[in-house]
Order: sequence, then C-alpha cells, then structure tokens
Amino acid sequence: MIIGDEYGGGIIFSVDETSQHGLVAAKEDLRGHSDGREDGRFIWSDANAICRNFVSNGYRDWFLPDKEQLNRLYLQKDAVGGFADYSTGYWSSSESTTINAWLQLFINGFQSHGHKLYLSRVRAVRAF
Repeated sequence: MIIGDEYGGGIIFSVDETSQHGLVAAKEDLRGHSDGREDGRFIWSDANAICRNFVSNGYRDWFLPDKEQLNRLYLQKDAVGGFADYSTGYWSSSESTTINAWLQLFINGFQSHGHKLYLSRVRAVRAF
C-alpha cells in the first residue's frame, strides 16, 4: 500500500513504516452544510457530526482528522485529490480553546485556530 492508492473506502495519504497501517481520506469533501449555509461549509460541531455519520464503501468508522493528521493530508493533497477549493480552510477535530478549533488552509498549509461557528470545509478520514 502506497500513498495515492485507493483502499478502505478512500485514498491512502499516510502509511506507517510497515506499510500495513495508516490513514485514508474520503475521495471528496463531504457534501451538505450547516443550517442556512452554502453547500460544503460547516461549523465545527456539524463537521464532527457529519464525519461520524459518513459511510463510504460500507466503512462507518470515519472521523474528523486532528490537526497533525490534517497537516499530513495537506502535504499529500495532490495524491489524494478531489478538494473543492485549495483557498479555503478545512476543519480539524483539535480544539485550541472552548470556542476555537484548529483549521488548515490548503492553499499554503497555514494552520490557525478559528471560531467554532466559522464555516469551513470537511474531509473525513479513517485509520486502517
């Protein structure tokens, strides 16, 4: 298994030294939206919920990546593909305060914390 391969309902973006375990990303940004918002944009709590409820190829163990996993996904964004817009931010599950969580811009890799009511995109991941 190598980065960029389809596996386990998604695309591999991280593998361990044994090449037996790693992380896969959903093939595209998750669809839907937080109430009254533009399609593909979620507040942080909805981002977590949509990942937990996501099903792809029978796999139901998807989650919102933490900030380190999200950075690994950013570094392999070209191998994974399917990102809606590199200039937008993607949520991580990592909280920085009670009202802020970490997000990452896919245009330049910049990580910052944003208010949990900020709208951002979502890419679910799962471990194998």
